[in-house]
Amino acid sequence: MDWKLEGSAQETESHVLQEQEVTLEDTGEDGISESFQLLQIDMECEHREEMTLPTSNAVWRSELSRLAGQIRRLYGSNKKADRPFWICLTGFTTDSPLYEECLRMNDGFSSYLLDITEEDCFSLFPLETLVYLTPDSEHALEDVDLNRVYILGGLVDESIQKKVTFQKAQEHSVKTARLPIQEYMVRRQNGKNYHSEILAINQVFDILSTYFETQNWPEALKKGVSSRKGYTLQNSVE
Repeated sequence: MDWKLEGSAQETESHVLQEQEVTLEDTGEDGISESFQLLQIDMECEHREEMTLPTSNAVWRSELSRLAGQIRRLYGSNKKADRPFWICLTGFTTDSPLYEECLRMNDGFSSYLLDITEEDCFSLFPLETLVYLTPDSEHALEDVDLNRVYILGGLVDESIQKKVTFQKAQEHSVKTARLPIQEYMVRRQNGKNYHSEILAINQVFDILSTYFETQNWPEALKKGVSSRKGYTLQNSVE
């Protein structure tokens, strides 16, 4: 599939509704959609906290840079994918510090082939089509459905946030799901006894993209869950 999409990161008018109709209806002879699977990154979850001390401001800028870097790596992975996702950054304003950081850090960001919109992710699509991916969900993601819109929450300093994405989904009565880490991986002993299912957005994307291409969760999770998270595949040999 040629990776082409009209528009760029400079555009704030979203092509979301038109493209969603294609994703749901345009199928090939084998019944499989030839269009992009939709992935939204909800930038409204960006953590905004009043910064008063210079040291705090420096930490804030560092976290912004980290998220901008995750967006760059996610975009790079999508360009290489055999079955690329159509990416839409929602709740993302062009006058925000994060947008400025993306321009500063990511060469060619203004020409990225993705959609940017100031609208929130809950107003662009029917709520019943949305799946908010959050590690706090009780439901493990079983498959990547072409008729669903998957949402990742773009958090700055996610270590401070507790169930932010989960609570946001609940407020809008949107379905949630977590990656099936608990189903296919086990905790690995380490010196710090550290285990975490919180992943960067590019790591979550790599897992979704790999599963979408291989239909193999162990292979996909191995791609995105590093050993530093304290997990290993159930059948791994130490």
